[in-house]
Amino acid sequence: MGDLTPTKALELHQKMWEIRLFELSASRLYKEGALPGFIHLSIGQEACAVGACLALESNDYITSTHRGHGHCLAKGASPNMMMAELAGKVTGYSKGRGGSMHIADVAVGVLGANGIVGQSAPLACGAAYTAQVKKTKQLALAFFGEGATGAGPVHEAMNIAAIWKLPVIFFCESNRYAELSPYDVHVSVPNVSVRASNYGFRGLTVDGSNVAEIYEAVSTAAADARGGNGPVFIEAKTHRWHGHYEGDPMTYLRPADRDTENRVDPIEQFEKLMAERLKIGDEAISAAKQTAAEIIDAAVEYALNSEDPSPGVMYEDVLA
Repeated sequence: MGDLTPTKALELHQKMWEIRLFELSASRLYKEGALPGFIHLSIGQEACAVGACLALESNDYITSTHRGHGHCLAKGASPNMMMAELAGKVTGYSKGRGGSMHIADVAVGVLGANGIVGQSAPLACGAAYTAQVKKTKQLALAFFGEGATGAGPVHEAMNIAAIWKLPVIFFCESNRYAELSPYDVHVSVPNVSVRASNYGFRGLTVDGSNVAEIYEAVSTAAADARGGNGPVFIEAKTHRWHGHYEGDPMTYLRPADRDTENRVDPIEQFEKLMAERLKIGDEAISAAKQTAAEIIDAAVEYALNSEDPSPGVMYEDVLA
Protein backbone atom coordinates (compact mmCIF):
# COMPACT_ATOMS: atom_id res chain seq x y z
CA MET A 1 0.00 0.00 0.00
CA GLY A 2 3.05 2.21 -0.36
CA ASP A 3 2.93 5.44 1.65
CA LEU A 4 -0.84 5.33 2.15
CA THR A 5 -1.67 6.66 5.62
CA PRO A 6 -4.65 5.57 7.73
CA THR A 7 -6.17 9.04 7.27
CA LYS A 8 -5.92 8.86 3.48
CA ALA A 9 -7.17 5.26 3.50
CA LEU A 10 -10.31 6.29 5.39
CA GLU A 11 -10.85 9.12 2.92
CA LEU A 12 -10.58 6.70 0.00
CA HIS A 13 -12.91 4.25 1.73
CA GLN A 14 -15.58 6.82 2.53
CA LYS A 15 -15.56 8.22 -1.00
CA MET A 16 -15.98 4.73 -2.49
CA TRP A 17 -18.97 4.20 -0.23
CA GLU A 18 -20.45 7.54 -1.26
CA ILE A 19 -20.25 6.50 -4.91
CA ARG A 20 -21.66 3.02 -4.24
CA LEU A 21 -24.60 4.42 -2.29
CA PHE A 22 -25.21 7.21 -4.81
CA GLU A 23 -25.39 4.66 -7.64
CA LEU A 24 -27.59 2.26 -5.69
CA SER A 25 -29.92 5.13 -4.84
CA ALA A 26 -30.00 6.23 -8.48
CA SER A 27 -30.82 2.67 -9.53
CA ARG A 28 -33.70 2.49 -7.06
CA LEU A 29 -35.08 5.91 -7.97
CA TYR A 30 -34.87 5.09 -11.67
CA LYS A 31 -36.91 1.92 -11.14
CA GLU A 32 -39.44 3.96 -9.15
CA GLY A 33 -39.79 6.43 -12.03
CA ALA A 34 -38.25 9.36 -10.14
CA LEU A 35 -35.34 9.77 -12.57
CA PRO A 36 -36.18 10.49 -16.22
CA GLY A 37 -34.00 9.49 -19.16
CA PHE A 38 -31.11 7.04 -19.30
CA ILE A 39 -28.53 6.52 -16.57
CA HIS A 40 -25.30 4.51 -16.78
CA LEU A 41 -24.05 3.27 -13.41
CA SER A 42 -20.52 2.45 -12.27
CA ILE A 43 -21.24 0.02 -9.44
CA GLY A 44 -18.16 -2.21 -9.11
CA GLN A 45 -15.83 0.43 -10.55
CA GLU A 46 -15.58 2.70 -7.50
CA ALA A 47 -11.86 2.08 -6.97
CA CYS A 48 -11.04 3.54 -10.38
CA ALA A 49 -12.73 6.89 -9.80
CA VAL A 50 -11.55 7.26 -6.21
CA GLY A 51 -7.99 6.03 -6.64
CA ALA A 52 -7.47 8.27 -9.64
CA CYS A 53 -9.18 11.47 -8.48
CA LEU A 54 -7.89 11.49 -4.92
CA ALA A 55 -4.33 11.21 -6.25
CA LEU A 56 -4.81 14.56 -8.04
CA GLU A 57 -4.60 18.09 -6.71
CA SER A 58 -7.83 20.01 -6.17
CA ASN A 59 -7.07 22.35 -9.11
CA ASP A 60 -6.30 19.53 -11.56
CA TYR A 61 -8.85 18.68 -14.23
CA ILE A 62 -10.74 15.55 -15.19
CA THR A 63 -12.82 14.78 -18.26
CA SER A 64 -15.42 12.06 -17.92
CA THR A 65 -17.68 9.70 -19.85
CA HIS A 66 -21.34 8.70 -20.09
CA ARG A 67 -20.67 6.60 -16.95
CA GLY A 68 -19.37 9.51 -14.94
CA HIS A 69 -21.21 9.79 -11.61
CA GLY A 70 -18.30 8.26 -9.71
CA HIS A 71 -15.68 10.43 -11.39
CA CYS A 72 -17.59 13.62 -10.58
CA LEU A 73 -18.21 12.66 -6.95
CA ALA A 74 -14.60 11.60 -6.43
CA LYS A 75 -13.34 14.93 -7.80
CA GLY A 76 -15.56 16.92 -5.45
CA ALA A 77 -18.82 17.57 -7.26
CA SER A 78 -21.89 18.11 -5.08
CA PRO A 79 -23.95 14.94 -4.44
CA ASN A 80 -27.01 17.14 -3.88
CA MET A 81 -26.74 18.96 -7.20
CA MET A 82 -25.88 15.76 -9.03
CA MET A 83 -28.86 13.83 -7.72
CA ALA A 84 -31.10 16.82 -8.42
CA GLU A 85 -29.83 16.93 -12.00
CA LEU A 86 -30.54 13.23 -12.45
CA ALA A 87 -34.06 13.89 -11.16
CA GLY A 88 -34.55 16.74 -13.63
CA LYS A 89 -34.86 19.38 -10.89
CA VAL A 90 -34.09 23.08 -11.16
CA THR A 91 -31.52 22.78 -8.34
CA GLY A 92 -29.37 20.45 -10.45
CA TYR A 93 -26.11 21.36 -12.13
CA SER A 94 -27.86 22.16 -15.41
CA LYS A 95 -31.18 23.16 -13.84
CA GLY A 96 -32.53 19.73 -14.77
CA ARG A 97 -31.86 20.14 -18.49
CA GLY A 98 -28.72 18.07 -18.95
CA GLY A 99 -29.25 14.91 -16.96
CA SER A 100 -26.82 12.17 -16.06
CA MET A 101 -24.41 12.55 -18.97
CA HIS A 102 -23.87 16.30 -18.63
CA ILE A 103 -22.60 16.83 -15.09
CA ALA A 104 -19.88 19.50 -14.97
CA ASP A 105 -18.35 21.60 -12.22
CA VAL A 106 -15.38 23.65 -13.35
CA ALA A 107 -14.85 24.95 -9.82
CA VAL A 108 -13.65 21.51 -8.71
CA GLY A 109 -11.98 20.62 -12.01
CA VAL A 110 -14.79 18.53 -13.51
CA LEU A 111 -14.84 19.59 -17.16
CA GLY A 112 -17.86 17.47 -17.87
CA ALA A 113 -19.29 14.03 -18.31
CA ASN A 114 -19.65 13.27 -22.00
CA GLY A 115 -22.06 11.19 -24.04
CA ILE A 116 -19.70 11.02 -27.03
CA VAL A 117 -17.40 8.02 -26.76
CA GLY A 118 -13.73 9.00 -26.67
CA GLN A 119 -14.24 12.75 -26.54
CA SER A 120 -12.82 12.99 -23.02
CA ALA A 121 -9.30 12.51 -24.43
CA PRO A 122 -9.02 15.59 -26.70
CA LEU A 123 -10.81 17.72 -24.09
CA ALA A 124 -8.19 16.71 -21.53
CA CYS A 125 -5.44 17.61 -23.99
CA GLY A 126 -6.92 21.09 -24.31
CA ALA A 127 -6.91 21.58 -20.54
CA ALA A 128 -3.40 20.16 -20.28
CA TYR A 129 -2.14 22.45 -23.04
CA THR A 130 -3.60 25.46 -21.23
CA ALA A 131 -1.80 24.42 -18.03
CA GLN A 132 1.43 23.90 -19.96
CA VAL A 133 1.30 27.31 -21.62
CA LYS A 134 0.38 29.08 -18.37
CA LYS A 135 2.98 27.05 -16.41
CA THR A 136 0.49 26.35 -13.63
CA LYS A 137 1.75 22.80 -12.88
CA GLN A 138 -1.82 21.54 -13.27
CA LEU A 139 -2.63 18.39 -15.21
CA ALA A 140 -5.66 16.76 -16.79
CA LEU A 141 -6.86 13.18 -16.46
CA ALA A 142 -9.15 11.71 -19.12
CA PHE A 143 -11.41 8.81 -18.20
CA PHE A 144 -12.64 6.49 -20.95
CA GLY A 145 -13.42 2.82 -21.47
CA GLU A 146 -11.62 0.21 -23.54
CA GLY A 147 -14.25 0.63 -26.23
CA ALA A 148 -13.07 4.20 -26.75
CA THR A 149 -9.51 3.06 -27.41
CA GLY A 150 -10.64 2.09 -30.90
CA ALA A 151 -12.01 5.58 -31.55
CA GLY A 152 -10.02 8.05 -33.63
CA PRO A 153 -10.16 10.97 -31.17
CA VAL A 154 -8.37 8.93 -28.49
CA HIS A 155 -5.50 8.08 -30.83
CA GLU A 156 -5.30 11.64 -32.11
CA ALA A 157 -5.19 12.90 -28.51
CA MET A 158 -2.47 10.41 -27.53
CA ASN A 159 -0.41 11.42 -30.55
CA ILE A 160 -0.56 15.17 -29.93
CA ALA A 161 -0.04 14.68 -26.18
CA ALA A 162 3.16 12.76 -26.92
CA ILE A 163 4.45 15.30 -29.45
CA TRP A 164 3.85 18.26 -27.14
CA LYS A 165 4.65 16.37 -23.90
CA LEU A 166 1.36 17.47 -22.42
CA PRO A 167 0.68 16.96 -18.68
CA VAL A 168 -2.16 14.51 -19.24
CA ILE A 169 -3.03 11.07 -17.89
CA PHE A 170 -5.08 8.78 -20.11
CA PHE A 171 -7.05 6.56 -17.71
CA CYS A 172 -8.83 3.61 -19.30
CA GLU A 173 -11.47 1.84 -17.22
CA SER A 174 -11.34 -1.53 -18.95
CA ASN A 175 -14.59 -3.01 -17.68
CA ARG A 176 -14.91 -6.10 -19.95
CA TYR A 177 -17.68 -4.84 -22.24
CA ALA A 178 -18.01 -1.91 -24.63
CA GLU A 179 -21.75 -1.39 -24.52
CA LEU A 180 -22.82 -4.96 -25.42
CA SER A 181 -19.55 -6.24 -26.94
CA PRO A 182 -17.07 -8.39 -24.98
CA TYR A 183 -13.50 -7.11 -24.78
CA ASP A 184 -11.94 -9.63 -27.19
CA VAL A 185 -14.53 -8.90 -29.90
CA HIS A 186 -13.30 -5.36 -30.45
CA VAL A 187 -9.80 -5.16 -28.92
CA SER A 188 -6.88 -6.98 -30.60
CA VAL A 189 -4.46 -7.00 -27.64
CA PRO A 190 -4.74 -8.40 -24.09
CA ASN A 191 -3.93 -5.01 -22.54
CA VAL A 192 -4.75 -1.74 -24.26
CA SER A 193 -1.98 -0.01 -22.30
CA VAL A 194 0.57 -1.37 -24.80
CA ARG A 195 -0.77 1.08 -27.36
CA ALA A 196 0.91 3.95 -25.51
CA SER A 197 4.31 2.69 -26.67
CA ASN A 198 3.28 3.35 -30.27
CA TYR A 199 3.16 7.03 -29.39
CA GLY A 200 6.37 6.99 -27.39
CA PHE A 201 5.15 7.21 -23.81
CA ARG A 202 4.65 4.89 -20.86
CA GLY A 203 1.64 2.63 -20.47
CA LEU A 204 0.81 0.33 -17.58
CA THR A 205 -2.00 -1.98 -16.50
CA VAL A 206 -3.23 -2.07 -12.90
CA ASP A 207 -5.82 -3.95 -10.87
CA GLY A 208 -8.96 -1.84 -11.20
CA SER A 209 -10.42 -3.31 -8.01
CA ASN A 210 -7.42 -2.23 -5.91
CA VAL A 211 -7.87 1.41 -4.92
CA ALA A 212 -4.44 1.59 -3.26
CA GLU A 213 -2.69 0.36 -6.42
CA ILE A 214 -4.59 2.86 -8.55
CA TYR A 215 -3.85 5.70 -6.14
CA GLU A 216 -0.13 4.91 -6.23
CA ALA A 217 -0.05 4.57 -10.04
CA VAL A 218 -1.84 7.87 -10.62
CA SER A 219 0.28 9.65 -7.98
CA THR A 220 3.44 8.55 -9.81
CA ALA A 221 2.01 9.45 -13.21
CA ALA A 222 0.96 12.87 -11.92
CA ALA A 223 4.46 13.58 -10.64
CA ASP A 224 5.86 12.61 -14.06
CA ALA A 225 3.39 14.85 -15.86
CA ARG A 226 4.08 17.83 -13.60
CA GLY A 227 7.79 17.29 -14.12
CA GLY A 228 7.46 17.86 -17.85
CA ASN A 229 7.85 14.21 -18.82
CA GLY A 230 4.66 14.09 -20.88
CA PRO A 231 1.63 11.79 -20.81
CA VAL A 232 1.07 8.42 -19.18
CA PHE A 233 -1.52 5.77 -20.07
CA ILE A 234 -3.05 3.77 -17.21
CA GLU A 235 -5.38 0.85 -17.89
CA ALA A 236 -7.40 -0.33 -14.89
CA LYS A 237 -8.92 -3.79 -15.28
CA THR A 238 -12.31 -3.48 -13.62
CA HIS A 239 -15.85 -4.86 -13.78
CA ARG A 240 -19.15 -3.04 -14.04
CA TRP A 241 -21.81 -5.00 -12.23
CA HIS A 242 -24.87 -3.49 -13.89
CA GLY A 243 -25.64 -3.38 -17.58
CA HIS A 244 -24.51 -0.80 -20.09
CA TYR A 245 -27.55 1.26 -19.07
CA GLU A 246 -29.95 0.84 -16.19
CA GLY A 247 -32.63 -1.59 -17.30
CA ASP A 248 -30.28 -3.40 -19.68
CA PRO A 249 -31.36 -7.10 -19.62
CA MET A 250 -27.67 -8.13 -20.00
CA THR A 251 -28.48 -11.17 -22.12
CA TYR A 252 -25.16 -10.68 -23.91
CA LEU A 253 -23.08 -11.45 -20.80
CA ARG A 254 -20.81 -14.44 -20.95
CA PRO A 255 -21.56 -17.18 -18.39
CA ALA A 256 -18.65 -16.29 -16.10
CA ASP A 257 -19.84 -12.68 -15.88
CA ARG A 258 -23.38 -13.73 -15.03
CA ASP A 259 -22.10 -15.44 -11.88
CA THR A 260 -22.04 -12.89 -9.06
CA GLU A 261 -19.59 -15.13 -7.18
CA ASN A 262 -16.92 -14.08 -9.69
CA ARG A 263 -17.20 -10.44 -8.71
CA VAL A 264 -14.45 -8.79 -6.71
CA ASP A 265 -15.91 -6.05 -4.54
CA PRO A 266 -13.30 -3.23 -4.46
CA ILE A 267 -14.75 -1.84 -1.23
CA GLU A 268 -14.75 -5.12 0.69
CA GLN A 269 -11.25 -5.86 -0.59
CA PHE A 270 -9.98 -2.50 0.63
CA GLU A 271 -11.66 -2.87 4.01
CA LYS A 272 -9.69 -6.08 4.56
CA LEU A 273 -6.45 -4.33 3.63
CA MET A 274 -7.27 -1.44 5.95
CA ALA A 275 -7.84 -3.81 8.85
CA GLU A 276 -4.95 -6.19 8.21
CA ARG A 277 -2.19 -3.88 6.99
CA LEU A 278 -3.07 -0.45 8.37
CA LYS A 279 -4.64 -1.75 11.59
CA ILE A 280 -7.71 0.44 11.17
CA GLY A 281 -10.44 -0.72 13.51
CA ASP A 282 -14.02 -1.65 12.73
CA GLU A 283 -15.30 1.44 14.52
CA ALA A 284 -13.46 3.83 12.18
CA ILE A 285 -14.54 1.86 9.10
CA SER A 286 -18.18 1.84 10.25
CA ALA A 287 -18.05 5.56 10.97
CA ALA A 288 -16.88 6.25 7.41
CA LYS A 289 -19.74 4.14 6.05
CA GLN A 290 -22.24 6.00 8.22
CA THR A 291 -20.96 9.39 7.09
CA ALA A 292 -21.23 8.30 3.46
CA ALA A 293 -24.80 7.08 4.02
CA GLU A 294 -25.81 10.39 5.60
CA ILE A 295 -24.35 12.35 2.68
CA ILE A 296 -26.21 10.32 0.06
CA ASP A 297 -29.47 10.17 2.03
CA ALA A 298 -29.34 13.97 2.20
CA ALA A 299 -28.71 14.14 -1.56
CA VAL A 300 -31.76 12.00 -2.30
CA GLU A 301 -33.93 14.09 0.02
CA TYR A 302 -32.62 17.31 -1.55
CA ALA A 303 -33.41 16.07 -5.05
CA LEU A 304 -36.88 14.75 -4.31
CA ASN A 305 -37.85 17.93 -2.45
CA SER A 306 -36.56 20.27 -5.16
CA GLU A 307 -38.81 22.04 -7.62
CA ASP A 308 -39.24 21.07 -11.25
CA PRO A 309 -37.87 23.66 -13.69
CA SER A 310 -40.32 26.07 -15.25
CA PRO A 311 -40.68 26.10 -19.07
CA GLY A 312 -38.79 29.39 -19.15
CA VAL A 313 -35.60 27.66 -17.95
CA MET A 314 -35.23 26.25 -21.46
CA TYR A 315 -34.40 29.75 -22.68
CA GLU A 316 -31.84 30.54 -19.97
CA ASP A 317 -28.06 30.24 -20.45
CA VAL A 318 -28.48 29.88 -24.22
CA LEU A 319 -25.81 31.57 -26.32
CA ALA A 320 -26.30 32.39 -29.98
